[in-house]
Amino acid sequence: MSEEKPKKRFNLSKWIIYFCILAGIYAAFLGPSILKPISPVVVLPAEPTGLSIGGFEITNTMLATILADLILLGIAVFVVRRFMRSSSLVPSGFYNAFEALVEFLWNTVEGAAGKWAFRIFPVPATIFLLIFVANLVKLVPGFESIGRIKEVHHGYGYAPVLLAKVGNLSIYTIDKGQKREHIAKEGEHSESHGEVSAEKESELCHACEVVPFLRGSATDLNFPFALAFIAVLMTQVYGVWALGIGYFEKFIPIRQLIKGGAMGVINFIVGILELILEFAKILSFGFRLFGNIFAGTLLLSIVGALTAVLVPVGLYFFEVFFGIIQAYVFYLLATIFISGATVSHHAEEAH
Repeated sequence: MSEEKPKKRFNLSKWIIYFCILAGIYAAFLGPSILKPISPVVVLPAEPTGLSIGGFEITNTMLATILADLILLGIAVFVVRRFMRSSSLVPSGFYNAFEALVEFLWNTVEGAAGKWAFRIFPVPATIFLLIFVANLVKLVPGFESIGRIKEVHHGYGYAPVLLAKVGNLSIYTIDKGQKREHIAKEGEHSESHGEVSAEKESELCHACEVVPFLRGSATDLNFPFALAFIAVLMTQVYGVWALGIGYFEKFIPIRQLIKGGAMGVINFIVGILELILEFAKILSFGFRLFGNIFAGTLLLSIVGALTAVLVPVGLYFFEVFFGIIQAYVFYLLATIFISGATVSHHAEEAH
């Protein structure tokens, strides 16, 4: 008797991958120049989106942070809360992964803070989840490449190309094959905050660049430094909560200066250095997160413009891993600093 050979199943995911690779090769190397990826414009400050609330201008990094906040709130309301109200006692799916993540974070705080873990946990855990979501959301395709077109202030830009018009909405792209140099003309007026200055009524701009609507939160110095300031501030709050007003003797040991003789002078100098160190923590926190995330985003954009196919996929996996690591490093340092503030610096002497 002859054995029946198993029928081969149609693997849809494999053919989707093949199609994406071929489409990427066509767009990057064979197709029209409007499909070819363009090297990013390197800008450190956050850029305006054109939106404002009560006269307060909303930047693209601020909009990305709001999006990350909404995602976290959505997870809390529609996933976690829904499971808590259900009759099921066994977690599964997304909630199972989320529970494992929170349990891992809790074990870290419990090991470092002991009996203070329950009080300390909400602060570093919230910071971790915000950085974690913000770092992953920025990897969504189109996140930093879809926006509004404006005239470059100096250097080179590209010609605008109208793709489609839906009602009053016009969708443009910029053509890599039509590189143009910005020409400043007499009487040209460019409003503040990068508003569009049209060279001609029939043309949006002469040498154009794209200002994205959404940009990675941590690529703006305000985001990491705000979180760093909160972490250091809460370190002082928990220190006073645990040790009372005597916590500040760590920085200004007046009694030791008066009664301690030469060692009192040394301890006073050490206290001043501890005070300086608290401000240095803000710089260390902020620049570590900003530098790593900004460099990763820039690397992904530049390599994506140069290679366009296959290589950026590997970099995406690297950026996912790196974004998680940076969030955890920030969380771990915040946990160590806050838990350390709850321990008396005279513990060894008292013992």
